[in-house]
Amino acid sequence: MSFLQRLTTGFGASKIGTDRFGNTYYESRKSWLGYGRKRRFVVYAGEPEPTTVPPEWHCWLHHVTDAPLPEKKLYPWQEEHRQNRTGTALAYRPPAHEGGGERRPPTSGDYEAWTPGS
Repeated sequence: MSFLQRLTTGFGASKIGTDRFGNTYYESRKSWLGYGRKRRFVVYAGEPEPTTVPPEWHCWLHHVTDAPLPEKKLYPWQEEHRQNRTGTALAYRPPAHEGGGERRPPTSGDYEAWTPGS
């Protein structure tokens, strides 16, 4: 966080908490004109990547809940939150994807390609 941002955040907002990824969450001290409620925002730890905000804090940021939800697994089927992997080597690629090196399985043979002029 830059010096100017730290200075203005300290005067106009109060710190609410920090998540397990190091992101810090703030809420403005006054209600914003025309907004009707206090503004909530996040200061990212490192690179500003919105997909690093866990769902518990996402609810709070968007005024779905009044207080942040607890950061714990409630159900055994829940997985750990991960940031978006699109565009990286860890991105999901289905079988026979062009970038995967596999070949597409042959079709049933009932397809006839259209050619112009025929």
